[in-house]
Amino acid sequence: MATSISRRGLVKLAAGISLAVFVSGASAQTADDYPRSAVTMIVGWTAGGPADNVARMVAAEMGKHLGQSVVIDNKSGAGGNIGSVAAARAKPDGYTVMLATVASHGLNSALYDDIGYDPIKDFAPVGLINTSPSTMLVPKDSPFKTVQEFIDYARQNPGKLTYASGGIGSSQHLAGASFKMRTNIDILHVPFRGTAPALTDLMAGRVDMIITTGAIPPILSGRVRPLAITAKERIPALPDVPTFDEAGVKGFFMESWYGIVAPAGTPRPILAKLNEALIKSLESPSLRNQFIDSGSVPAQPMSIDAYWEMVNKGMAEAGELVRISGAKAEN
Repeated sequence: MATSISRRGLVKLAAGISLAVFVSGASAQTADDYPRSAVTMIVGWTAGGPADNVARMVAAEMGKHLGQSVVIDNKSGAGGNIGSVAAARAKPDGYTVMLATVASHGLNSALYDDIGYDPIKDFAPVGLINTSPSTMLVPKDSPFKTVQEFIDYARQNPGKLTYASGGIGSSQHLAGASFKMRTNIDILHVPFRGTAPALTDLMAGRVDMIITTGAIPPILSGRVRPLAITAKERIPALPDVPTFDEAGVKGFFMESWYGIVAPAGTPRPILAKLNEALIKSLESPSLRNQFIDSGSVPAQPMSIDAYWEMVNKGMAEAGELVRISGAKAEN
């Protein structure tokens, strides 16, 4: 039996078929042809600091494997929260990713009453870049040659010594607060707008101490003096620098990490391509040597799911570190 259809019906049917073909084609292109333009990596920290340096090193390598540039966009402030909020609200198409840290996906949730985003629900995993201990630094002309000398002076002169950080709620803030609590000393926190300016003032002798990652360049240049590292054992880049355990502050262990995340809803095939590009990048001898020379440990190949499991586990551990230290940030 023949079926009649109006001209208007034919137009609607054709439009529907065209839309379906367009959507199907767009999805295929998203999966098969990604990326077709540059990818932006948001970094919630200032240019020149440890996080920015890691981002630029890995972005250069990933760009080679993706066939498109990976461009760094620094959105610093609020302990990395400003950049994290911007990334969480970005379009989930694979063209915006973010350098994730132990702060953005761990510490900040415990340090702040409201960070403006959910580290798990608002993001999708890409992969782990590296891990790194922090180093306690003093100015090159500081009278303190050991951690114990610093502690002894602080106990005899409460409130006179200062420790710098990259901002309220930063990993340096937490490390300094934890050191202060563990040693029962009274030292003043001086927050800066990023690690780079904090290191600048440390080298100038305007602050007395910082505990931070990314310390190798100023150490090698002789502009600062390292006293101890927050690792369980000494690292190749600083073989003569003791761990805090060796320096007499038992149990003071902190390990920062850097990874990559994308906005929640980013298609799984795109996440897989980004993860593949990251893993290939970390196989580069040049990049691995840069990380090792900087005092960090390049990540071993890690799947998307394994990385997200690590992040979820680390959230609870970071919250416990914040609780023990007594640190608190203001929104």
